[in-house]
Order: sequence, then structure tokens, then C-alpha cells
Amino acid sequence: MDIVGRVLLLATEALAEKESAGGFGLNLDILETNIINLAILIGVLLYFGRKVVGNTLSERRSNIERAIQEAEERLKQAQAAVFEAQQKLTAAQKEAQQIRQAAEENAQAVREAILAKAAQDVQRLKEIAARDLNAEKERAIAQLRQQIVAMALQKAESELKSGISDNVQQQLIDRSIALLGGKK
Repeated sequence: MDIVGRVLLLATEALAEKESAGGFGLNLDILETNIINLAILIGVLLYFGRKVVGNTLSERRSNIERAIQEAEERLKQAQAAVFEAQQKLTAAQKEAQQIRQAAEENAQAVREAILAKAAQDVQRLKEIAARDLNAEKERAIAQLRQQIVAMALQKAESELKSGISDNVQQQLIDRSIALLGGKK
């Protein structure tokens, strides 16, 4: 038997006792009437409250289940976002490595090109210096020849004024030609 049935049974027994005791009347005994009233109140609350409490608890349960499902869904979304972010990070790191490697290769190529250009410039400067040196040497030789010719002419003029013999003149001409680079 459930509680409501017991309460009703007690209430019925109490009424039966009252009727057998002298009829139906007003019971002024506070302890006895409070227990019956309390039993009836508890019985009514349990009978009608069971549905309300049951509905409230089932609604609360469904709200909690829905909140758990939403939390699990957000967790899955967060895990997917973390996984995607990790993939992007990995791809970015690979790309950064490739960029760094390409930059190092470019730097090496530029370095080699600069060294090759410097070597060409040094070689060109050496060639220019050698040409300038040869040109200066030729100019110095030409000046010396001109001075020798001028001196030879001065000596020849001075000896001509003093009169020289044919034999001496021939030797002088031969020597001047030899100095100028010719042979007889």
C-alpha cells in the first residue's frame, strides 16, 4: 500500500472510532487532530506533488543532458579548431623553413656573384695598370730617344762647326743609328 492509502485508512479508522464513541463531533484534542491533518496533507502532497516533482525532475534532467550535449559539441569543435590550428602551424613552419633555405641559397649565390665580380674587377684593374705601365714605359723610351737624338744633333753640329772628317762623320752616323735602334 502506498502512503495515500495508509493516510486514508487512518482517516477512516479515526472517523469510525468517532462514530462509535458517540457520533460525529468536533475533536478539540490538538495532538490527535494535527496528526490526522498532517497525514492527510502529506498524502495529498505526495499524490498530487509526485507529478509536479516528477515533471520538474525530468525537465531538469533533460536540461542537464542538453547542456552536457552542447558542452560535448563545443569540446569537439574546440578540438577540431586546435587540430586545424596545429596543421596550419606545421604548414607555416614548413614554409618558413623553405623560405629560410631559399634565402640561404640566394645569399650564397649573391656572395659567389660578388666574389666573381670582384675577381673580374681586380683582373681588369691589373690589366689597366699593366697597359698604363707599358704606355708610360713607351713614352719614357720615346722621350729618351728624342733626347739622344737632340744630343746627337747638338754634338754633330758642334763637331761640324769644328770640321770633321768623312771617316768620323760615318762613325757618328752609325753610332746614332745604332742608338736609335737600327743596324747597319
